[in-house]
Amino acid sequence: MSTQLPILQAPPIFRNKDYRDVLIRELDGGKIPISLGKTCPVKCEFCYEIDHSYRETLDPPKTTDEDWKFILDYINKKPTDPMQYWCLGGNEYMEWTDLFLHPKAMEWVEDFLVSTDKNITFFTVGYVHVPKIHQLAAKYPGRINFELSVITLSEYRQRLMPHAPSVKHLLKVLDGPAVSSANFYSFDAHTMSKDAEMISTVNQKCVLWMGCLTPVKGIKEPTADLMRQGRKFLPDESRRLYDKGLPNVQTIQTEAPITAFMNRKRIVSAFDSLELEKKDTVVMAKSVYKVLNMYRKNRARYLMVPNATLGGDSDCSVLLTFDDIARRVTTQKRIHVPKCMMQSGRGLYTDIGGVSPEQFTRKTGVKVTVLHKIDTRLANKLLWRNCLLKNYVEDYVANPLVQSYESLSIPPDGML
Repeated sequence: MSTQLPILQAPPIFRNKDYRDVLIRELDGGKIPISLGKTCPVKCEFCYEIDHSYRETLDPPKTTDEDWKFILDYINKKPTDPMQYWCLGGNEYMEWTDLFLHPKAMEWVEDFLVSTDKNITFFTVGYVHVPKIHQLAAKYPGRINFELSVITLSEYRQRLMPHAPSVKHLLKVLDGPAVSSANFYSFDAHTMSKDAEMISTVNQKCVLWMGCLTPVKGIKEPTADLMRQGRKFLPDESRRLYDKGLPNVQTIQTEAPITAFMNRKRIVSAFDSLELEKKDTVVMAKSVYKVLNMYRKNRARYLMVPNATLGGDSDCSVLLTFDDIARRVTTQKRIHVPKCMMQSGRGLYTDIGGVSPEQFTRKTGVKVTVLHKIDTRLANKLLWRNCLLKNYVEDYVANPLVQSYESLSIPPDGML
């Protein structure tokens, strides 16, 4: 059995620091760190920022005009990459909030577009001014990536998002050139599919970004149960949409087990390229563990590590932490860890909590070999390559191999 170890935490980085150091860290990560100066008042039931105790954050004050000038000057000194979209809002060293609740947000978005030659991306549940947002999108074509968090237009909306904009307002936001993609999810029969039809009726150009939500630590059980219910209805909801043939591009952001299965050939190919020995211990989350157990059983020693830090139903190798691994190792002297787990916003070769391999080794005595080929570039490519709803229906829902994959058992110690 695994030994329960004290939590591995990164050393504090903000002690006796000016909050502008936080702004600079976010800016260097491609973020535009404006702040409401308080926690997000929208209080969405499904928010993944409910519990971020695993990483150190600072609560900066409400962003002022002086702060904005500092931010804009800093951004203007950075070289322009036409493929880069600066993300409105710090969310690595600051808590995420819906920044369009800041009274200056729309003004500053326009100021960014006027004063720089850079692109901008933002996420909001719909707190944007109409028609201003459409006017900006028309005036600066190609420079705005607006990802609208629709979540749901169904009767569940009031339960999940009691303080979000009304459906009536949301449809006005969709009715124009501003929205690049609309994300919404399955909750039961005729939720996701009905939402897709309604959105497509208003806007046939925006990408329909669908799927189901994954419960993580901190989310209330009734909400987590609703997310799991949505997972059960996702195949049928997807088939309904597949058969309707809506004109919009239709993507589906599936949970890790489905993503892993749909990318099973690439995962196996990447694993083979590592040229590991049978005695080598390789760290991975459950979904990748199952793929390798199906296709490369006993090719190495696979150490399945649960996403205990994020908790809930999380199952993703990229989001593992060294604390998760520390709780799982037993007699191992060396482990092989994918680089993608160490490319977080906290810095290169650190996990999402800011812990490094060196800190892990000092704490556990277990040495770490980094699998450099398994990086975020590879992980992101796998994630997006099969993201069309069509691929999900044809290669997962209708695939007879899925039953064998989903029924694979995992040893109690997570080792194979």
